[in-house]
Amino acid sequence: MANELILIVEDNDKNLKLVRDVLQHRGYQTIEAGTGEDGVRLAKERHPDLVLMDILLPGIDGIAALGQLRADAATRAIPVIAVTASVMTHDRKKVMDAGFDGYQSKPIKVKEFIEAVREMLDRRAGA
Repeated sequence: MANELILIVEDNDKNLKLVRDVLQHRGYQTIEAGTGEDGVRLAKERHPDLVLMDILLPGIDGIAALGQLRADAATRAIPVIAVTASVMTHDRKKVMDAGFDGYQSKPIKVKEFIEAVREMLDRRAGA
């Protein structure tokens, strides 16, 4: 089932456009933030079904933004997938240890990316 609302937190215009276009083509609604602070604010205001979070962001980074989302009862249960160019094994471990629900490396592989998004949304819906 598409039409879910996905928040994309990404400061690189090309990466943002690719992710947004892929998701919208599949029928998802998207909202966007270019900083960790704006991502946290939008998540609290709009309660998306999923957040796709870059790690290296201006202002607070994706890990700090995730911490703020997890600390708030209103946003704690929203699944958050890290989407990052940090692909070294220790980087991935650090990201997953921070509490992200999933991990996608950049540049994204569209088929794997869409499958990961769908799986996370289905898991949230209890499908």
